[in-house]
Amino acid sequence: MSKIVIATRKSPLALIQANHVKSLLEAVRPENEYELLEIVTEGDKILDSPLANFGGKGLFVKDIEKAIIEKRADFAVHNVKDLPAALPRELYISAVLKRDNPFDALISTGKKRLVDLAKGAVIGTSSVRRAAGLLNLRPDLNIKGLRGNVNTRLAKLEAGDYDAIILAYASLERMKMTDLCAQIIDDRMMIPACGQGALAIESRRGDKATNELVKCLNDKKTFLEIEAERTVLVRMNAGCHAPVGIYCETLSDGRFHISAAVMTPDGKRVISSTRVGVKNVIVGFELANDVLEQGGRAVLESLVISR
Repeated sequence: MSKIVIATRKSPLALIQANHVKSLLEAVRPENEYELLEIVTEGDKILDSPLANFGGKGLFVKDIEKAIIEKRADFAVHNVKDLPAALPRELYISAVLKRDNPFDALISTGKKRLVDLAKGAVIGTSSVRRAAGLLNLRPDLNIKGLRGNVNTRLAKLEAGDYDAIILAYASLERMKMTDLCAQIIDDRMMIPACGQGALAIESRRGDKATNELVKCLNDKKTFLEIEAERTVLVRMNAGCHAPVGIYCETLSDGRFHISAAVMTPDGKRVISSTRVGVKNVIVGFELANDVLEQGGRAVLESLVISR
């Protein structure tokens, strides 16, 4: 029997996700003992300021990655969208679970859809991508910062601090709260974040036993789609806090359909493109070049200068 330590954030949603992975492994390899290492990350401690001021979403994973590198944990469970483009050289994504709904969800008072919200309605989100996308659709909206775990955000909506909030629909699925969703904001309205809706296993490159163990969790279709999306993210050199959407889906003939968009924070300009191809990494790389050459590079560079 081996003891397998799974690193995870301590938030309610992260624990649901890590326990889901734990239960899957217990069913397949019951001879092992599985234990969660719950970590309060730097990102969890910063609740009163935008993450972009401190280095972006990578703050949610650095402490967890340190635990894997130091061998206090065997692997970690992450939301793919929280992973920065560059991982520590010792670590890699060893498995990706089958993706849940990749789109955003609007949760509003009275279950109003986006088009029905009053002029100047206050919408809460901590994502610059969501803020830019919403302003592109409804320039009259008042976007207000919103941090905290899912329950904290829902409580602030209930308290009347916001008219609506935006969350990942997959988060509502995992917390069994989909009845709260007033509208799914799909990719026809706003391209989701890279990897949204998917869970990744991050482990040490040289740990053959762990990497063999987690193979049973890997969904090949999702893995290839995520690989394509992260190729776009890396090629664009876009940080976690950049207003960038990337989404890949596999067509019925096996080809990869990838869309990407770079937006100005005010939503007034959107540079987007789509490509279809057989090789996921190649089509992702080419798509990133398309968006960069069409004006995305200038937008991303302007964001770096303005910070």
